[in-house]
Amino acid sequence: MKWPLSKLLIYGSLSSDGESHRGTKKNSNGTYKGGIGGGSGGTILLFLQGLLLERNSSLSASGGNGGLIGGGGGGGGRIHFHWSNIATGDEYVQIASVNGLVASSGGSGNDDGHFGETGTVTGKKCPVGLYGTFCTECPIGTYKNVVGSDSSLCMPCSLDSLPNRADFIYVRGGVTEPSCPYKCISSKYKMPNCYTPLEELIYTFGGPWSFAIILSFTIILLALVLSALRVKIGESDITYRSTNAIHNDGCASFPFLLSLAEVPGASRAEETQSHAHRMYFMGPNTFREPWHLPYSPPDAIIGIVYEDAFNRFIDEINLVAAYEWWEGSIHSILSVLAYPCAWSWKQWRRRKKIHRLQESRALYKGLKVGSTPDLMVAYIDFFLGGDEKRLDVTSTIQKRFPMCLIFGGDGSYMSPYYLHSDTLLSNLLGQYVSTAIWNRLVAGLNAQLRTVRQGNIRSTLGPVVSWINSHGNPQLERHGVRVELGWFQATASCYYQLGIVVAVNEHFYKSLHQHDHVSEFIDRSSGIAFNPTGRTSVPRS
Repeated sequence: MKWPLSKLLIYGSLSSDGESHRGTKKNSNGTYKGGIGGGSGGTILLFLQGLLLERNSSLSASGGNGGLIGGGGGGGGRIHFHWSNIATGDEYVQIASVNGLVASSGGSGNDDGHFGETGTVTGKKCPVGLYGTFCTECPIGTYKNVVGSDSSLCMPCSLDSLPNRADFIYVRGGVTEPSCPYKCISSKYKMPNCYTPLEELIYTFGGPWSFAIILSFTIILLALVLSALRVKIGESDITYRSTNAIHNDGCASFPFLLSLAEVPGASRAEETQSHAHRMYFMGPNTFREPWHLPYSPPDAIIGIVYEDAFNRFIDEINLVAAYEWWEGSIHSILSVLAYPCAWSWKQWRRRKKIHRLQESRALYKGLKVGSTPDLMVAYIDFFLGGDEKRLDVTSTIQKRFPMCLIFGGDGSYMSPYYLHSDTLLSNLLGQYVSTAIWNRLVAGLNAQLRTVRQGNIRSTLGPVVSWINSHGNPQLERHGVRVELGWFQATASCYYQLGIVVAVNEHFYKSLHQHDHVSEFIDRSSGIAFNPTGRTSVPRS
């Protein structure tokens, strides 16, 4: 129709119902006339663009009711909506709001009379995406790509293209294609496959198997590169270049005693004689707890150093020994992604740290930095080189004993406890006991220390103490030397270091403690304890 109604508003009743039979009539012989049926409903044909049927209102073309004595009901009429200008897609608007009654039912029969047939309520054929008499949108999860009004034309969307973590969504104007739009069930999943970021990465490389193969190849390649880099860096570390320096007697990749400081004109024997004290760094050299030195000078050197200069020296050394925050962050990330790479990263940063300590401007003449091969224990050797206060040199050198020697390692399977004996240490003890005896002691002690576990110290140290008393000290005491197990330098985080105490005067141990402190160490998990200042103390009973 050229000029349809723009909108029909019904606030009451619009009807074309069939007439119902009323009253009764008698024949001439006194009987009632019967079998009169109801009228059929009429036709309502509406040409319009919109419809509003309010609550309690009606649009009806119903049949009338039948009369007495078998009158049948009238048939329902016809209601047809001929919609004009139905918008589709994003421009779609609801064309009908029906809150009342739309009826085309047949009338009821009387007595044995039949009910009238139901009429029809129809509408113009709907465009794609819409269905029904009033051309509403197809339900979510269905699509319609043909013209028509039947509800069966709204076909279910294909589930093959729907990810497991997605649901179909509403589309204005209805869906017109088989590939229905969808949305992930949570914002943590990303379109179009509703994967997590990690899954997106995995499937970008072809799925779990392909990704696992590529990742394994990458890790192996990275491990090889880091291993080669580690060897290269280790070989390029600073070594003693002068003939009067203490040479490395072990692995070239892990310097035992390195420094930029030199003692001009001193031979190895003279350097051994001028050694005053070995001061160990505290802490396990991790990113959480790096190496650090205590501020109180040990008794062995308190008479040859100026306390204010010593404190400034400690400040500078501790600053160099500390790690940057990003070094620990990278290690944490690599520990999750690829632990071998994390281990290589930690060892590399440890080597860089010992390298920086050896190059530190804080080192004066007569100070040398060294470390164990596993880079877990570091120390500074003090030599009498001219910058110290001039006191009695002989009495100062005598204070080097008793000497504490810290074990390397941490008591784990990959890094067991062990005693590292460098050239300087061998030369110092060589003045009292032969090198062969000392080396055999170190080898035997290291074999015993391999059984010591960090989580079970008390029970696993018993055999070590027994071995020292039965095999170690009997050989050493002939030369006036004795060793005992000790617990050293407990930090604020309760990290402590194990080691031995070497005494060269037998009467020192006899007057101090006899042999009782050995059993006390096993009973209390401590024995001769060294505080951060290096002063000796014995736990109270």
